[in-house]
Amino acid sequence: MEPVRTCVGCRTRAPRSALIRVVAQDLRLVVDERGSLPGRGAWLHPDRECAENALRRRAFGRALRVSGPLDTQTLEKRLNGYGNKVNGSK
Repeated sequence: MEPVRTCVGCRTRAPRSALIRVVAQDLRLVVDERGSLPGRGAWLHPDRECAENALRRRAFGRALRVSGPLDTQTLEKRLNGYGNKVNGSK
């Protein structure tokens, strides 16, 4: 049986394979491609809507137990690139 995780954006449960793991490194959100980076991880559907919901609700700070503002540029770049790969657009 595959592990189930909760998306920090939409708060729905999904199989681990359907979500991406995000960790904080030096107050910067980084997508954990292999799932092996140290520290706490937050799970997120790989779409823009869930990421925007999580950022609006400040869910990453709570899930990762980080105080202070987080740099989201690398996460946004990764999600934009992921959407292009999946949809084949642009």
